[in-house]
Amino acid sequence: MQKFNPSLQRILFLGLCFILLFLAYDILRYFIVPVLWACIITYMTWPMYKYIQRLCGEQRPNLSASIMISLVVLVVGLPLVFAIFMLQQEGRNLYFDLHRQLVSGNLSVPEFILNLPFVGQEINRIVLDINANPSGLTQTISLWVQGHLNYGRMVVGEISKNLIKICFVIFSLFFFYRDGQTILQQVSKALENIIGPRIHHYLETISDTTRAVVYGVGLTAIAQAILAGLSYFVAGVPNPMVLTIATFLLALIPFGTPVAYGAVSLWLFSHGQTIEAIGVMTWGVCIVSTSDNVIRPLVISGATQIPFLLIMFGVLGGIASFGLVGLFVGPVILAIMLAIWREWLHENTEVDIAVPKATLAHDLDDDSPPLH
Repeated sequence: MQKFNPSLQRILFLGLCFILLFLAYDILRYFIVPVLWACIITYMTWPMYKYIQRLCGEQRPNLSASIMISLVVLVVGLPLVFAIFMLQQEGRNLYFDLHRQLVSGNLSVPEFILNLPFVGQEINRIVLDINANPSGLTQTISLWVQGHLNYGRMVVGEISKNLIKICFVIFSLFFFYRDGQTILQQVSKALENIIGPRIHHYLETISDTTRAVVYGVGLTAIAQAILAGLSYFVAGVPNPMVLTIATFLLALIPFGTPVAYGAVSLWLFSHGQTIEAIGVMTWGVCIVSTSDNVIRPLVISGATQIPFLLIMFGVLGGIASFGLVGLFVGPVILAIMLAIWREWLHENTEVDIAVPKATLAHDLDDDSPPLH
């Protein structure tokens, strides 16, 4: 009986594994984003699930998972539906106000915008053209909309896809809650067989980074948007819900929050509401921006040693590459690379390099061998 060459067997086995992995990815790629969202939500709410599991009993995981999913839907779903309803109402009012101004021929732009260098004169010319023939602009917009109805169908299709993804997220949550501990142990064991014991350090890095981004960026953005939204309501700014949501989206980006409340303050000042403008700006500088320095240490508690620059690049690059889920995936990927870099520095202490404290290797242990 002919024996196969062990090297050839290994190559064939690796080729078969590669083909299976490729086919598995092609089958599961539509579910990657919902599963990632389910993982993030499970991680965020895992302490609460363990508390519910203790109340229901360790032998009733299905009941614990069902109760937890119901709580997630109530806590997240109901406010989201309410926000969408308010956004729809304010968006419709905003549309009617703009349409009324366009038709009346009294469209106006704040004086400070008209005085801007280079672009002020062009904006003034466009406004004068619109006021001179408002019906022509309305007809142009109608023709443009009719010629781009496919975009409307695309938007409807995207909304339907996102609703289906939400259903898959909820479906995945049930199994992650029920079997999360077993899944984590199996994944950790499999990665340990491939990478070695250092995988536990990488998993801790993923955990710390996710906590830093979810709590440090996500919760801070929510808190800053709510605080800024309160000032919008008090100042009587039109469409405050729309502006609050816009502030939340900008707050996800580093240094984006001052842009949000600063723009609202400038708009109030241009409309002669000087006191309201000063109030919004003062509240924004003293309360909204300062809350970042209070909330972030409370929710992160200094557990992670990830440079701010890396978090910023991870957030912005992750959103650009993966969409909203990239807000969490981007920093995690960069943090894993940083962990590998720091471990490589530990393992290569004989290399003649200097590592100042302000660099990406600032968390090297004090008792580690010096780097010459």
